[in-house]
Amino acid sequence: MARSEARPVVTLRSTAGTGHSYVTRKNRRNSPDRLELRKYDPAAGAHVLFREVR
Repeated sequence: MARSEARPVVTLRSTAGTGHSYVTRKNRRNSPDRLELRKYDPAAGAHVLFREVR
């Protein structure tokens, strides 16, 4: 299956300032804004907000 331009790879960076990041895909048509998810940051030891960086 070919990679789609509608589902690009995005990087989610921690807002806690630890530098930890996750890599995921998102559907650009359904969510054109920057993605924000609460995920676990092992460096901070807690769930924090992760924001999409471009």
